[in-house]
Amino acid sequence: MATATREAYGAAEEKLAAGTAQATAAQRTQIADEILSVAGLLRGEPRLRRALTDPARPGSDRAELLVSLLGGKVSATTVDALAVLVAGRWSRPSELLNATERLGVDAVLGAADKSGKLADVEDELFRFGQIVRGNPALSVTLSDPGAPSSRRVKLVEDLLKSKSQPATVRLIQEALEGFGGRGFEASLTRLVELTAAKRDREVAYVIVAKPLTDADEQRLGAKLSEIYGRQVSLKVDVDPRVIGGVSVQVGSDLYDGTILRRLNEAKQAFAK
Repeated sequence: MATATREAYGAAEEKLAAGTAQATAAQRTQIADEILSVAGLLRGEPRLRRALTDPARPGSDRAELLVSLLGGKVSATTVDALAVLVAGRWSRPSELLNATERLGVDAVLGAADKSGKLADVEDELFRFGQIVRGNPALSVTLSDPGAPSSRRVKLVEDLLKSKSQPATVRLIQEALEGFGGRGFEASLTRLVELTAAKRDREVAYVIVAKPLTDADEQRLGAKLSEIYGRQVSLKVDVDPRVIGGVSVQVGSDLYDGTILRRLNEAKQAFAK
């Protein structure tokens, strides 16, 4: 985010936090749904996005426009937070849409945290991503922006009915819309990372040829926590193709000690 964008988002985030400080998990969920519904409105109405980010209009005027559109239709907390967001400076209309989506996602995570289900949501998002990547037909169906959104949402709801937290399903629905302008699978990955960040954790993506024992996971997690200075959430993917060893990615840092990587390097060396 640019500096002005971060300032606008930070102010809206503070406003939302103040407005939900005493709210129950159910009330937070309602507010999250409202904010994401507004994001959906902005996604489908380019003219409205442009009007709400018009640099020729004072921020107070743009906020008043938003209040006139939403007043009486959503909660006061939602209106207040979004009015602060809209009053900020935006270099592009898409930035406002992305920020509204992010605010809604933060509200969903806040509701899950209030319910004590944040760790479950993180794990469920990651495991659903694994299921999608392991099923090419499902991946194509869910990633197809040309397919009706309602059909893809219904498919996700049927797959996860009574198996996942409501917050997980809501976040996957947001991923289907292309969270932050990303593709579906990239959206899922980003949502996993935001959920971990809400728990003050770094995400480590681990690839191994066979499942790690609990003791191995604990040792690896402790070592990574020592390196990065914060708790690390391991996301382990078993892929026999790596043959042996382990690959760990944390942010842009990649530690690849797999046998597959060494074999590929040997092949490249022989090819020269």
